[in-house]
Amino acid sequence: QVQLVESGGGSVQAGRSLTLSCAASGYTICMGWFRQGPGQDRVGVASIDRIGRTTYAPSVKGRFTISRNNAQNTLSLRMDSLKPEDTAVYYCAANPIYCALSGSDWSWGQGTQVPVSS
Repeated sequence: QVQLVESGGGSVQAGRSLTLSCAASGYTICMGWFRQGPGQDRVGVASIDRIGRTTYAPSVKGRFTISRNNAQNTLSLRMDSLKPEDTAVYYCAANPIYCALSGSDWSWGQGTQVPVSS
């Protein structure tokens, strides 16, 4: 199983930008980001496959950008125009089979907190 380590979280004001990064220990078909807000279930935010095809949750489409470097097994999530409702623990994720955010077979890192203040 691929090991995932996130970095780049931290407090940010609404309207500002923040970029999260993730380092994977090996190859994976699909990578993605999930988040879990206070008192909420963990949900998918964005995913990207090996050739760069992306999927975004409606709540972040147009504001967040996911990208990956296959040679270095790294993943990034640039978050623009952040809102207080984006406050969550963000998890880097890997899937050996597919990129559907609602699917199973995802494994996650430890998570990094992103509090967004108004």
